[in-house]
Amino acid sequence: AAPAAGGDAGAEKTEFDVVLTNAGAGKINVIKVVKEATGLGLKEAKELVDAAPKAIKEGISKDDADALAAKLKEAGAEVEVK
Repeated sequence: AAPAAGGDAGAEKTEFDVVLTNAGAGKINVIKVVKEATGLGLKEAKELVDAAPKAIKEGISKDDADALAAKLKEAGAEVEVK
């Protein structure tokens, strides 16, 4: 039998990326959340936020991705989970 179109279209996705699309008005708070979530230094976290849209974390579980996205949204950021 031929595989389904799209290769693993039937498989459930297990790894997700959290992408910061916009830091919003609470940029300082967003930088703090990014710093905490990634373990980066303050300067590196600020550069990552300034480079939006940018992936904050990649290849993490759905629960972890949703939790991080919620923290970032609470800080005022616009976020996508892909």
